[in-house]
Amino acid sequence: MSNAIIVGSEGQDGRLLFDRLVGDDWNVIGIGRQSIRDSSGRESGRIDIRDQAAVFDLVSIASPDAVFYLPAVHQSSEGAQAQDDAALLRRSWEVHVSGLVHFLEAIANPGNGSLFYASSSLVFGDPDRTPQNEATPIRPGNIYAITKAAGMNLCRYYRTHRRVRASSGILFNHESPLRGQSFVSQKIARGVAAIRAGHQRQLVLGNLEAEVDWGYAPDYVDAMVRISALPVGDDYVIATGKAHTVQEFAAIAFAHAGLEWRDHVVEDGNLLTGKYHSRVGDARRLRDATGWKPSVTFADMVRRLVDAAAFQ
Repeated sequence: MSNAIIVGSEGQDGRLLFDRLVGDDWNVIGIGRQSIRDSSGRESGRIDIRDQAAVFDLVSIASPDAVFYLPAVHQSSEGAQAQDDAALLRRSWEVHVSGLVHFLEAIANPGNGSLFYASSSLVFGDPDRTPQNEATPIRPGNIYAITKAAGMNLCRYYRTHRRVRASSGILFNHESPLRGQSFVSQKIARGVAAIRAGHQRQLVLGNLEAEVDWGYAPDYVDAMVRISALPVGDDYVIATGKAHTVQEFAAIAFAHAGLEWRDHVVEDGNLLTGKYHSRVGDARRLRDATGWKPSVTFADMVRRLVDAAAFQ
């Protein structure tokens, strides 16, 4: 039986990955903000990933075959703008970089096990080529992306100089009913459900023409598992390779509910807190290495989100 540690097990990807690995008969330890849980259902006190000694002790006890490092300090493009960049940088550095170093060091000492690091398409910033792949220049444009790029570079350093089997997944947008409510996918799905139920009349969105490479989160978790099993660490884009507009998303969602989106959607550019950049991923390298491909179409994903929102 294999052993895994999931750091960031309370987020969308962490929850999906925990269930996936338990279903595959792994022993799993999930580290959340407030507690630790294992695959038997037991919970214990929290661990501070900023504490190197505590991380070393956990890794020594758990002896993981795989570590999945997924925590993130998120900011939605339609969420509240942080006012204190210095504070945001400190927190992002602690989560995206410092904690990562402690786990890389911990698994480097025994010299076995793999580490998967969840990076983001935001590391590409405003790309000068489409689609983006592993050779696309990294030029992050915000604090989230800057610190995610630093984490990727650390994984490269540890696999080159310390022979750690560390991989980075450059994740493009991926959605499920577990996605946070501030993200546009959930705003649309929940808005449609509320309008159909008669609880509201309008849905206000920031930019209907924005194009996004959207995938289904369980598919992306499957990619993480496949990457972690590879014999050599590397960087991999995880994406569908197809862009869809926010308007397309809304149209499919409203149609699934038997509604006309034009009767309910209002566009308000003031909702946007940052400059929009279109990004589309090229996952051919991942497909060649693992055989991975999306199992759910964009339209089916949108319908699943709407159906789930109706019961929330």
